[in-house]
Amino acid sequence: MQRLSEVCEAIAATTKKTEKVRLLADYFHSRTLDESVASAVFLSGRAFPAWEETTLGVGGMLLWRLIAESSGVGEAALTAAYRRHGDLGAAAFDVMTSPTRRSTSVLASPNVIEVADVFRAVAGARGVAAKSDLLKELLVRVSPLEAKYVVKIITGELRIGLKESLVEEAIAAAYDAQPSEVQRANMLLGDVGETLRLAASHRLGEARMRLLHPIGFMLASPVETSEEAFDFFQHAVIEDKYDGIRAQAHVSGDHVRLFSRTFDDVTGAFPELVDPLLALPDGLIIDGEVLAWDFAAGRALPFADLQTRLGRKRVTEAMRRETPVAYMVFDVLYADGELVIDRPLHERAKLVDGIFEQATASPRSAVTTGTRLQAQDSQGLLQFEPAVIEEQISSAPSAVIRAPQVRADSAEHLDRLFEQAQSRGNEGLMIKNVNSTYTPGRRGRAWLKLKRELATLDVVVTSVEWGHGKRANVLSDVTFAVIGHTGLLNIGKAYSGLTDREIDDLTRWFLEHTVADHGFWREVEPKLVLEVAFNAVMQSDRHNSGYALRFPRILRIRTDKTPDEIDTIETVAQIYNRQHRPRKHSAGSARDSAA
Repeated sequence: MQRLSEVCEAIAATTKKTEKVRLLADYFHSRTLDESVASAVFLSGRAFPAWEETTLGVGGMLLWRLIAESSGVGEAALTAAYRRHGDLGAAAFDVMTSPTRRSTSVLASPNVIEVADVFRAVAGARGVAAKSDLLKELLVRVSPLEAKYVVKIITGELRIGLKESLVEEAIAAAYDAQPSEVQRANMLLGDVGETLRLAASHRLGEARMRLLHPIGFMLASPVETSEEAFDFFQHAVIEDKYDGIRAQAHVSGDHVRLFSRTFDDVTGAFPELVDPLLALPDGLIIDGEVLAWDFAAGRALPFADLQTRLGRKRVTEAMRRETPVAYMVFDVLYADGELVIDRPLHERAKLVDGIFEQATASPRSAVTTGTRLQAQDSQGLLQFEPAVIEEQISSAPSAVIRAPQVRADSAEHLDRLFEQAQSRGNEGLMIKNVNSTYTPGRRGRAWLKLKRELATLDVVVTSVEWGHGKRANVLSDVTFAVIGHTGLLNIGKAYSGLTDREIDDLTRWFLEHTVADHGFWREVEPKLVLEVAFNAVMQSDRHNSGYALRFPRILRIRTDKTPDEIDTIETVAQIYNRQHRPRKHSAGSARDSAA
């Protein structure tokens, strides 16, 4: 483990991508195959291969206590070290180098394989006491540098400027393989260690898709105007941008798994989607959005409704009745035993349509799991008239729905489609190049997202927190409030939107205007006014206002405004009520389409 830790330090010390790859390739060459396999997993920032559902089950507070006990310096010294670095691994190194550290172990420092074995034992141990004993024994044995990286692996935050793609490149360099071959094998297997093992024996071509583990999601880049979006593509398909949670669905035999963008298994939160997804063909990976869904009106409900279902280990019948959900499908990644991400979008769209046609005839389902084809353009893409999109969606009784698609012939047409999407309660539009391949984990310009802020609010900062990583020495996370009936009411928290210069300047200001110092956070005088943008207002008990902003971003510092000029809780309530206002019927549409 010492050698791996030294390599990690060297990688962190260079900004050159080629040097990082060289260091890793040399390391793989210098170790046994089993050591390299275990190291590759650790270097990807994980304790276990990505495809596994294994977790250590070790919380931050427990790890904090174990570091303090193992070092013998106490929690006050650990807190001070964390404040200096903003990283628990670096803090562990600091306190482990203390002269007061107690080391009672007579065992030699563990190698990488032994550390991997301890992690397996911790994952399998039942109860906090058993896990604590195993981890404490490990922390007592390791050197300060090893402790730094053991902790970083446990927390999943290496922070050495190393992405998994560089680990893949290093494997290719070490074993004379093409980077694209390594990347594809790792995507299929979900196990960078096993990928290394295949590369070492020149058998990367033997990698096969391992279903029921997530692969990367393709991401979209934002555009601000319809003119910018329309000019970017000559050939594009347009879909509503839904306000739910992105989810990748895997169907294999009698098993269904839904994975979020963070690769968390969220199937348990949406049990009513399992049977409709099982009606789809076997051996399938599809991409879509889980939405809170009004089946009577045939439209999505606000994200705030869906939030009541998130993070639930057990969903009651009452929850399912109160907040029904649907899964809106817009792409396919794997079908008929083949990974199809290299096919252009217009071909994948035909595959999606075929999937829904098979599902309609499935004996496992007596309902239509999606919208039906209206017309096809020259490339075979689904083509819906905007006026009947609502009718088509609302006529689908199943919880699995095929996302409608349209085309636009001008920027003005795109604007009309945008307004119609928002009238259906959706965020905006997705504009996708019909010739684009599906590129997992990348935010390219093949997909664009057009959405506009719901509104902005002028708020005042009430408290601030120390940042993390490179922001460990600045107060960058701000909590802000609006005016309530009896005083200020917190409404949200933001950490993005300001420049580094502005953050440095504000840190000095916050330190000078601190009312109470609570260690990691400070109450400050409510004098600094900010303008913040956001996507939605949600009811929430997170703040004393009873509301929270979704995706708040700081637009600017309002030096031209005083705290008594900020927005009020009544304004927030009005915005919330506008989001939930019943839709009206518009001429030419079978469903509601105006806010």
